[in-house]
Formats: sequence, structure tokens, C-alpha cells
Amino acid sequence: MNNQKQQKPTLSGQRFKTRKRDEKERFEPAQFQDCIIQGLSETGTDLEAVAKFLDASGAKLDYRRYAETLFDILVAGGMLAPGGTLADDMMRTDVCVFAAQEDLETMQAFAQVFNKLIRRYKYLEKGFEDEVKKLLLFLKGFSESERNKLAIVCGERLSPELAKMTVNCTGVSAAFAVKLFKSWINEKDINAVAVSLRKVNMDNRLMELFPANKQSVEHFSKYFTEAGLKELSEYVRNQQSIGARKELQKELQEQMSRGDPFKDIILYVKEEMKKNNISEQTVIAIIWSSVMSTVEWNKKEELVAEQAIKHLKQYSPLLAAFTTQGQSELTLLLKIQEYCYDNIHFMKAFQKIVVLFYKAEVLSEEPILKWYKDAHLAKGKSVFLEQMKKFVEWLKNAEEESESDAEEGD
Repeated sequence: MNNQKQQKPTLSGQRFKTRKRDEKERFEPAQFQDCIIQGLSETGTDLEAVAKFLDASGAKLDYRRYAETLFDILVAGGMLAPGGTLADDMMRTDVCVFAAQEDLETMQAFAQVFNKLIRRYKYLEKGFEDEVKKLLLFLKGFSESERNKLAIVCGERLSPELAKMTVNCTGVSAAFAVKLFKSWINEKDINAVAVSLRKVNMDNRLMELFPANKQSVEHFSKYFTEAGLKELSEYVRNQQSIGARKELQKELQEQMSRGDPFKDIILYVKEEMKKNNISEQTVIAIIWSSVMSTVEWNKKEELVAEQAIKHLKQYSPLLAAFTTQGQSELTLLLKIQEYCYDNIHFMKAFQKIVVLFYKAEVLSEEPILKWYKDAHLAKGKSVFLEQMKKFVEWLKNAEEESESDAEEGD
């Protein structure tokens, strides 16, 4: 047994030789390049034939080791030197993205060549991502036409990871990003693009495509809308708005838990509304949600109504500050209905909450009557309408009486 153990070093010596040979081959891609360029020159500009040649060559040539060289050739026509120029004294081909016509149809056909190749040799996915990462760093070394063509091809097969690289790369111009996103949205749609961006946490970072002094929603929106990408502008505006609303809710809950005075909270909320263009309807929904989340509610139905009235009475001045429009009052009514339906022990408390808010001047007659007539949600409507029946009748009578009093006064 000991003798066998002593023989092991010979095996490791064998492995060492293999590594040296691999290393030598790894840094001699010229022969691989010659084979690919020779084959491409024989196929000519027929991209179907190019795809077939590349598919067949993968069985004979080492695509795994020479992925960078392969993609350099398909994009630029030969091996790229640092900075993005073609390496001297090397074979070149015109069957490549940079030498092709700059139109959408041609670039889509080239993208299909990449798609077929990567579908056939799955390991090339990583090689393509590495290639794009390198090409993004070389952008300034390419002509405007070359950048445009590259953007379209990348957009045609853009993955979440490539989107991340594009935003992270400081050399990427907004003009390049426009071409890339146009191609991507054309290939998929804005919803698929949004999902991909979310996967790599890039959904809130698109403004980083611009220099720091121009990273505003207004600038982004204007630039991309004028470039014909209104859907991307709207998506970014919406993302910004969602972020601002989340931040507002978080801060609001912290202020409430600290017991900050209502006048300070109201001032803060109004400033945020103005700064982030948030509507009163959105704000009243956030305040309602925040107010209801600050309490550990009793699980007993007969006790929770009493607890809710006591709690909401305290917060009525805060809610009243953001129901200055009929639409905001209606939004609040719908939120109360939704909450009482979703939290089963609140089902019987709905009418009590509405009456409290009416007395505290958070809600007024008209939105309550509109809610009752046709603006309510389907959720638990029969239960809630029945609860509100008497109060609504009382409101209608009070309204009629005040109208007849007014007429008598005339």
C-alpha cells in the first residue's frame, strides 16, 4: 500500500504537462481565426449558410476555448486589440456585424445567427456576455455606425445580465442605450423588459446612463420620449413614483410610531407630494394603510370595532388634511371597504368607521352617497350596503331638509 502511495507524484507530473500544453494552445488563437474566416469567406453574405457553417464547425473547432475570438470575428471581422481596433497582421472578413448594412432587418438576421449558435452550444452564452462586456468598454473606439449596429444586435438578444452590464458601464452613451432598448422592446415588449431589469435590480438605475448632473426623471423622460421610446420613459417615471411612495409610507410609519405632531407629519407629506408629483388620492391610501398598520388589532369581532373607533378618532385630523377632494374621499371609502373585507373581524365595523369619519369631517355626504349608489367595490358589497342603508337614508333626508330650508329662505 505504501508503494502505491509513493507512485502518485508521477500522475501529477503528467497533469502538469497537459496544463502546459493547454496554456500554449490557449494563447495561439490565430489558427482558429484562420479556420473561421476561411469558412466565412466561402459562405459569403448568405446568413443562413453562415449559421450552418458555424453549427457544423463547432464539432471540429474548440469554441469553448476560443469564444472571444469567435465573437470578435462575428462582430468586427477579426480579432480586436485593446481599445477596439482590429489586430494588425491578422486575416479579416467582411461577413460580420460591423461590415453589414445598418438596417434593422440585416441586424435582426445577424442576431439570429448568434441565437442559433448559442442555442446549439449553450456554453457560448457566457462567452457572449463576456464579449459584450468587453465591447461596451471599447465603444469609443468604434464608429457611430458600428455602435448603432452593435446596439441593435445586443438588443435583439438582450438578457437581464447584459442589461445590467449596459447600465453599469460608464462608457455607454445614452444614444447607444436608445438603440439597444429600441431593439430590445421591439423584440420583446416593455413588460418583458421590465421583468428582466427587475431580475438584476436595474429597474431603478436606468438614469445612471446619464452623467450625475443629468440624472433626473425629467431629463430621462424628455430624452427617451424624443428618441421614440415613450414606453421606457413612462416605465422609469412609474418606477420613480413607486419608489417615492414606498419611501413616503416608510417615513410616515416611523413618524407615527415616534408620535410626531400631526402638523409636522402633514407638512412633510405635502412637501413629498409636491416634490414627487404624488396625487392626494395616492396619499390618502398610503395614510390609511399606515394608520391601520400601527396597531395590534384584537381578534375578537365585538372588541375590534371599539378599538378601531378609538384609534381612528385620534387620527381623523391627519386623514382630514388629505381628503380635500371628493375623489380622495371616495378612494378612502374604497380602502376602508377593502380593509374590512380582507380582515374578516372588521366586517361589522365598516358602518361605524364611515359614520365616525363623517362626524369628524373626513368624509362628506356626496362621496358616501356616490359610493352607496354605484362606486362601491364588489368585495362584500351586500353586507356593507345593508350596514349603510339606514345611515344613507338619514343622509338623503338631511340633504332634502336642508334643500327645502334653503328654498323657504329664498
